[in-house]
Amino acid sequence: MKKKQQKENIELEKGKFRDIDYISPSYIDKRNPKYIEIDGLKHSGILIINFNREQNELILKNLIDINININISVFYEKKDSFKVIRELTYYIGNSGAEIKENGKKNREDIELISFTHNDAQYIRKEMQINNEELYNIYIYIEVISEEDKQLEYYLNKVEGIIQSQGMQTRRAYFRQEQCFLSCTPLMKNSEDIKEVSRRNILTSGLLATYPFVSSSIFDKNGIFIGTNMNNNSPVFIDKYDREKYKNSNMCIFGTSGAGKSFYTKLLIIRNRILGIEQYVIDPEREYEKLCNEMKGVLLKIGPASKTYINIFDIRQESIEENESGYLATKISKLIGFFNLIFGEINEEEKGILENKIIECYARKGINFRDDTLYKKKEGRKVFKSSIDMPKLEDLYNILDDKDKTQKTFKIKLFPFIKGSLKFFNNYTNIKINNKLIVADIYELGEENIKYGMYTFTELFWDKIKLNRIKRKAIYLDEIWRLIGVTSNKYVASFIYKIFKTIRKYGGSATAITQDVSDLFSLEKGTYGKSILNNSSIKTFFSLEEENIKILSENANLSEMEKIEIKGLKKGETLMFIGDNHVLVKIEADEFEKELIE
Repeated sequence: MKKKQQKENIELEKGKFRDIDYISPSYIDKRNPKYIEIDGLKHSGILIINFNREQNELILKNLIDINININISVFYEKKDSFKVIRELTYYIGNSGAEIKENGKKNREDIELISFTHNDAQYIRKEMQINNEELYNIYIYIEVISEEDKQLEYYLNKVEGIIQSQGMQTRRAYFRQEQCFLSCTPLMKNSEDIKEVSRRNILTSGLLATYPFVSSSIFDKNGIFIGTNMNNNSPVFIDKYDREKYKNSNMCIFGTSGAGKSFYTKLLIIRNRILGIEQYVIDPEREYEKLCNEMKGVLLKIGPASKTYINIFDIRQESIEENESGYLATKISKLIGFFNLIFGEINEEEKGILENKIIECYARKGINFRDDTLYKKKEGRKVFKSSIDMPKLEDLYNILDDKDKTQKTFKIKLFPFIKGSLKFFNNYTNIKINNKLIVADIYELGEENIKYGMYTFTELFWDKIKLNRIKRKAIYLDEIWRLIGVTSNKYVASFIYKIFKTIRKYGGSATAITQDVSDLFSLEKGTYGKSILNNSSIKTFFSLEEENIKILSENANLSEMEKIEIKGLKKGETLMFIGDNHVLVKIEADEFEKELIE
């Protein structure tokens, strides 16, 4: 009876589906010496059989970044130091005697013995004096593909990369199974391939074999940007990570049609979903549709618009907390704005202009005492609004026609008071209460866009400073207009200040342009370079040769990176993310493409 029950149990066990069956392949074909085939995939092994003991670079870096399906396995065996030193001493003594005895005979043999003799002396010295340890190291690479031709192509490519770094390889013919098992997590290093690939190495040399060197960027709380073009891994960036990045600023450079606008819109969509406050300066009317789709607020300034901003506004948030000097701060910003209108003014002209600006505010009861900016309303002390401030017409009216300088100012101000740009001569009539604000200044025309850009940038900057905790971002498209040769040092200094200090307000500034040469045209490129250096994330789409040359002088591009930027296709970019330089293909979902395109 007992035997019958045991037989029944055995029969039941034979029909049972075990855990190992879940991971077991349906078939394994080992008949071909060039590869082992498992479930339609061909696995072929490469053994690294020799390399220089002392390496200055990581020998596996180029392999790990390659966009080929490979597995890499590295085994280390620490040797007994006492035993190694004893054996080395014995060998050094014997080989030294042989060299001395047969120095004039068998020259080739003696040269080989001399080489190994010196090598043994070096290893013993490093172990005895510098406390180095000796290891045996084994490196195996498994290349995987479905097709024979593609497998051979990948094998040649991998061997070429390895050999370019001074290493020697051998394919694992007739030992494919052993190599396959050595590249699995089974920790099995077969004796059949150990004898071929064994290489001794000192402790200091182990650094060159460090395998965790992938240049992929994967910030824990980041947004998806695209895929690494070298290894196809996803790139996630959290530019607000203060521990990883010095600041949250970005630069986006690229020719027309290279993909920079698409990328910027993609960032706006994904940041909008995260609830980040965003302010966009739009000189080319590229963001209107996106703004409407994302339920943002579109502000337009131009002849046909009903949106007005008073450049003379002093806002309560315009200076930092616990600081004073509202009027002094505002005057420096106005000097920059009027430099855009009047051209570069000298110190004498600046003095006259500043005096007239002070007089304008004085006529509204505002002076350098900050308490003059407050008024009583319903028994409460409140900050004065736009209608309590002067406007451009007030300055125009107090300029003296008899004075040559003031008369010139008055002539140049005329379009802003009674001419085509008179919409600048109004009190502010907008309120910003949305997390996505787009400033459309397209109607201003090519010559006048800079006035609108500066006006909105100043407005947005004051709003950004309202709250230090909330995350926010400002996008300055065609930024060269504010820091290039058509601008002036006062305006450029203001823009640079935004990039330098926005971090402490929880913000991020993004510079966008296709005119790299214009970006570095003012003051010998001082402001362009400063903004570039104050951006932790730099994104370079395809650029023309001339722009690449200018950029390389300011961004420390390598020769290889110059070639890469020139050869980028639409939607491909070279990104400098902190200390990492990564080629990225920008990726978007279908619904994102619909919103953008």
